[in-house]
Amino acid sequence: MSIPQKSRQYLLPAGREGYKSLTITEAEVPKLKANDVLVKVHAASLQYRDLAIANEFYGGLNGREIVPGSDMSGEVIAVGQDVTDRKAGDRVCANFSPAHLYGDPTAATMDAALGAVAPGVLTEYRSFPSESLVRIPAHFSYQQASTLPCAAFTAYNALNGRGNPIKAGDTVLVLGTGGVSIWALQLAVTSGATVITTSSSDEKLKIAEKTEKLGAKHLINYRNTPDWEEEVLKITNGVGVDHVVEVGGQGTMYKSIKSVRFGGGVYVIGILTHGDIPQDIFRLILDRAAEVRGILIGSVAQFKDMVKPIEVSPEKTTPVIDKVFAFEDGVAAFAHLESQHQEKARRVRSVGTVMGTAIRGANTATVGHGSKWFATVPRLCSRSTRPRPASDRSFHHTAPSSLRL
Repeated sequence: MSIPQKSRQYLLPAGREGYKSLTITEAEVPKLKANDVLVKVHAASLQYRDLAIANEFYGGLNGREIVPGSDMSGEVIAVGQDVTDRKAGDRVCANFSPAHLYGDPTAATMDAALGAVAPGVLTEYRSFPSESLVRIPAHFSYQQASTLPCAAFTAYNALNGRGNPIKAGDTVLVLGTGGVSIWALQLAVTSGATVITTSSSDEKLKIAEKTEKLGAKHLINYRNTPDWEEEVLKITNGVGVDHVVEVGGQGTMYKSIKSVRFGGGVYVIGILTHGDIPQDIFRLILDRAAEVRGILIGSVAQFKDMVKPIEVSPEKTTPVIDKVFAFEDGVAAFAHLESQHQEKARRVRSVGTVMGTAIRGANTATVGHGSKWFATVPRLCSRSTRPRPASDRSFHHTAPSSLRL
């Protein structure tokens, strides 16, 4: 394939009025640096962070011209002169932060996160440092692979990222049926763990239980069982679970900590709910020796580690795409994503406390070039959980949608 000179890309202008100001522009394809790789973007997955940035709900980015999007998959079409680990035709994903190669995140790695200060992936062609790319699972389509960088990777980091990694025989509490939650369910089942899933919908719980790719063993409808932490303790014979995938925030954190075993882990991923936190929550954490850990995506090294179990169990780890849009329909893809979160907000007002979002076939919005490009993936979280600096250190995972080129 000849190297293109021009690339169509989506642009959010500095004086935008939300995602409806998205426009397709044409940009020069930059000359490759010695250690860079040129990738044809085949699919990109949208998440709530993209919507928040477009609508200027994201601190530190107002008034900045932005190429949006952080989650992609594509095909290598050219490599720099010093690149030895990639070749034309390789199928790859870029890490959320190309600078986060290993270890813990830093201010510098988060400043380099795609789709904010750094130009994003809603473009036909983009160059990346070769070291920032990860081979995608062999059985994944480009659309499916575009859901990996945030939804899947967040769940994987939660369950495997520190000193209490998931193992066969563990019990995992997964709050809700959103994007990270569904991936956590899949990865936990693949690891041989027993999963307890919560939702306000019996229909979604049945899907989480019966779907071949999922397989939750215990189901709790938190509308019908508001003291769901007591039900969790009952299921575990009073012991508590080994891991909690916590996407609720203020409205669920206390119950999550009461649900975890002594020395177990509570992994904070989202803030979907509101509510007062009891003053004795810190005493509860101490008394249970609970590990409470915030999750902020992960490194390239972790991403590579995640691909291995996904490939070993393809029948249990393949994401499902809910909806696909053409590349030219990017505004419609963002509108679809927004409608999901408006629906979630209505549930918050009516129920008071919400722990997740609709499965919607598991994956939400994707856009592509030629045929189809934007695909949608499961919802993750509703808003950023971290301080909002001038850069991009404060993002939050939510409802990825996938764009396909």
